[in-house]
Amino acid sequence: MSNVPTITLNNGVPMPQLGFGVWQVPDDEATAAVATALETGYRSIDTAAIYENERGVGRALAASGLPREELFVTTKLWNAEQGYDSTLRAFDASLERLGLEQVDLYLIHWPMPAVDRYLDTWKAFEKIYADGRARAIGVSNFQPAHLNRVLELGGTTPALNQIELHPTLQQSVPRAYHADHGIATEAWSPLGQGGDLLKDPKLARIAEKHGRTPAQVVLRWHLQLGNVVIPKSVTPSRIRENFDVFGFSLDAEDMAAIGTLNTDTRLGADPDENNWMG
Repeated sequence: MSNVPTITLNNGVPMPQLGFGVWQVPDDEATAAVATALETGYRSIDTAAIYENERGVGRALAASGLPREELFVTTKLWNAEQGYDSTLRAFDASLERLGLEQVDLYLIHWPMPAVDRYLDTWKAFEKIYADGRARAIGVSNFQPAHLNRVLELGGTTPALNQIELHPTLQQSVPRAYHADHGIATEAWSPLGQGGDLLKDPKLARIAEKHGRTPAQVVLRWHLQLGNVVIPKSVTPSRIRENFDVFGFSLDAEDMAAIGTLNTDTRLGADPDENNWMG
């Protein structure tokens, strides 16, 4: 079994706090990358229909020989498939590509507020959940206003919201909302897509202090905040480095220093404005 700590979702399902993401990984490369991640010790894999690598992920899961109950598989509904009936069809297609009978977590990828189909979509998610075909259901890129409308339906509370979250976009308002409503926070682009963030001198000093890399420091920061985190890499050494974040802890001074890096700067789309269905 893996040594990754788990969080407990609001329906009692345990989820590894550190997972492996495959955004922008081509299908043929996803098989090798996921295989390396599973060999390293990751047990949670995060994909999506729009990534076009569910088949590659499924091949790696099947070839791993790991018991299904040790794996936690997340996928996401793409924007163009929102709506009740189309969601059910899209979910069937994702399961077929993954080679699974059940996913552990199914997410609405974006709210697309101008299109305004996410409430009907959520009702389809509730059917999928009630039928036992997803162990938990949640959302991605939802703002508190979008979550409020889902909660007003009076049905299932989303188990998790996966949002862009890294030291330069710390998302204090959504994180507080999630905490108030029993919704787990998951970070995409947890390392700020590499780039300038990992060259920050404050991170460099903290990394040197602990004998770690800046990326390991950022992942440790997420874990200590209570975020679920899904770093992505296709480089075996980096996959292993990103997993090696349990042998040290950041102190209060480290956490405060990273807290000062917030600039509320998005690298991805604004959820209030993104209505792309391509």
